[in-house]
Amino acid sequence: MNTIPRLPTIDDVELREKKVLIRVDFNSPISRDGEILDDSRIKAHIPTLKKLLDLNNSIVILSHQGRPGGRDFISLRPHAQLLSQFLDMEVKFVEDVIGPTALNEIKELKNGEILLLDNVRIISEEIIEASPDIQKQTLLVRRLSPLFDYFIFDAFATAHRSQPSIIGFPLVMPSVIGSVMEKELNALARVLNSSEPPRIFVLGGAKVWDTIKIIEYLNRRKLADRILTTGLVGLTFHVAKGGGVQPSVLKFLEEMGLTSLIPRARRVVLSAAPIDTPYDLRVLKEDGSVAEEPIPYVDGKPMDIGSYTTNMYSELIKEAKVVVMRGPAGYVEDPRFRKGTEELLRAAIESPAFIVIGGGHLGAMLKGVKTGGMHVSTGGGALLLALSGEPLPAVLALKESAKKFLGWKYED
Repeated sequence: MNTIPRLPTIDDVELREKKVLIRVDFNSPISRDGEILDDSRIKAHIPTLKKLLDLNNSIVILSHQGRPGGRDFISLRPHAQLLSQFLDMEVKFVEDVIGPTALNEIKELKNGEILLLDNVRIISEEIIEASPDIQKQTLLVRRLSPLFDYFIFDAFATAHRSQPSIIGFPLVMPSVIGSVMEKELNALARVLNSSEPPRIFVLGGAKVWDTIKIIEYLNRRKLADRILTTGLVGLTFHVAKGGGVQPSVLKFLEEMGLTSLIPRARRVVLSAAPIDTPYDLRVLKEDGSVAEEPIPYVDGKPMDIGSYTTNMYSELIKEAKVVVMRGPAGYVEDPRFRKGTEELLRAAIESPAFIVIGGGHLGAMLKGVKTGGMHVSTGGGALLLALSGEPLPAVLALKESAKKFLGWKYED
């Protein structure tokens, strides 16, 4: 059963010479000097924006950057400057979102022009998560929605949030999705609907609780033939399976707050989930040296999977038909502990499988690499939620909008 409904796209409605509001995700890493360090999220939305420009629409963009109080909570002026370069045209910018200046600029915007509003999170309503019925009543939605013909949602990385700019607008106006959102949902549907084995999930990183939820769902739906665990996830499941470890490793798990998750991980193992755990690890010793040791004899700080595990996992990946990778295999910020992750990514690239890569560290490690048909997701939290079987709030709101304004019908 498809858990990802088809949602209306730009091609499903008459979007020519209209005034459109588009929610994108320009949220980017920011330097201490306020400079954008990685512009990949801005570039990702270029195809959608060019398509809307080709149809001679007037386009107003909503996005956020950082969280209030954070060092990366800045104005979107630098984003507007970059976007102007990428589109080779002037992108207007206003230091306002719903005030008189912004509303006047929106009203004056002509066909073929683009206006980027400032960081939507300067509006306090945008920080609050609530139901769509509440969010459609917010000042943000009530002030902006009457000025537009359509709302376009293209911010997959925010689709797991229940904020006004995500779930409020679809309930009060016709709404469709852009190319980023469409690609993400198609990739998810392909993974969740695939029945061609072997389907391999490579799950690592530090978000052990979230990953256990994913594994529970994959096992319940029989979506995975093998689940290759790495990082802290692999170590937690090794102990859950009854594998022996040295006291220093148990202490490390306690310090990371993971020992409380071992009983839940054990229940997953006992449910016959097809989980593989690492055989060896690269370890940082107390004297600063690095060694590879079998897991039962590891004495030090676990930092990466070892060579034997890397080779075994790589061979399995190369034979797969579907591969989903989320989370690094080690502490990739340190070059000494990148090898495991790099080798698994290389195996995925060389395989004939359909591959989905979770963003974050893994996406960053693919910069400059020809990824072919590989899908590199823009959203970590949204991907996690979808893979764990939870409905995405944005998808639910867009589905309701399609029924209400476009007459689409869904089998619930």
